[in-house]
Amino acid sequence: MPVAAARRDLYPVVMLSTPLKAYDIEILTDPFDRVVHDGWCFGLPPGIDPEQWPIDPANGYPLQHGFTLLLPEDWRCHGSEIVAISFFASAVDLNDGGAIVKAPKIAEAMKSAKAGEPEPEDPELAVFWRAERLAHSRLQRFEDDIGMAYAAMLLTRAEFEGQACSPPDLVPNQYRDLIESPEWLEVGAAKSYWNHEGKYRWVGSPPNGGLCERRALRLTTRTGDQNAGRVPCDRFDSEQTDYVHPLYEAPDAPDGSGYRWHTWAENRPANHLGGTMRPSQSVPRFSPYFIEFEEELGGYNFGGGNAQLDVRELKFDWACG
Repeated sequence: MPVAAARRDLYPVVMLSTPLKAYDIEILTDPFDRVVHDGWCFGLPPGIDPEQWPIDPANGYPLQHGFTLLLPEDWRCHGSEIVAISFFASAVDLNDGGAIVKAPKIAEAMKSAKAGEPEPEDPELAVFWRAERLAHSRLQRFEDDIGMAYAAMLLTRAEFEGQACSPPDLVPNQYRDLIESPEWLEVGAAKSYWNHEGKYRWVGSPPNGGLCERRALRLTTRTGDQNAGRVPCDRFDSEQTDYVHPLYEAPDAPDGSGYRWHTWAENRPANHLGGTMRPSQSVPRFSPYFIEFEEELGGYNFGGGNAQLDVRELKFDWACG
């Protein structure tokens, strides 16, 4: 799916002097303790106001919080004050190869707000216009080819350590209420993912349900990955880079593909920061500061595939398996 680039004046990039490492992301099953963990998936985002929660342009409901991750110091490419990132996505039960239903007037109202156009006269469309105008100052939105919405939010230390944010109150609205409310608003993102997509990939015991239910994340340094700090590149890309392709030609490969994995690249965790990228399809043109993750890291419908989020350039891409 296509990616969106951020405005450099809103998200300045700084040059870091320390070498960039790669990290594996582990989803923990023990009780959550944010003192010792590096973020969480599912649950609620931290440190923002309900009015800053990004809205899904397709239907007017809040986007589902996927994960919030504390960035290692060598990954703080937007300055030392930006220490974490939150990721949001269209609700999994409103996504079946594209938005199941859409409310075009809602999307139009939000687009007009972003373009600096006047507030709509219709008060029930003005709600969405104002929601976009009140969006978090470090929010970056993405939209894929099939009209699904995603968003990333850069967070300060105070925001990351702040209180969990409840979704905004939803007053009756004739445009949004034509669409059934996403299930996560009732049972929480974890339980909703389990109900619709996640039973076969869930980590640990089944979720109990509830908006605050989340799974802790732990980062560990990935050793031996030859592509830590390198720009990911497809083997068929004509541009020359120092990226080391994880596959090598092997006519005797047992799967008949003609390729084998280098020992340093095989059996790596699927959720990680940087290093060797293993997209379900082609390699997107991203910086070395990318997070690669699968559906279980917050609950998504990637068609059995995976996704990549570029932390430095604020781009997003995903592909089905």
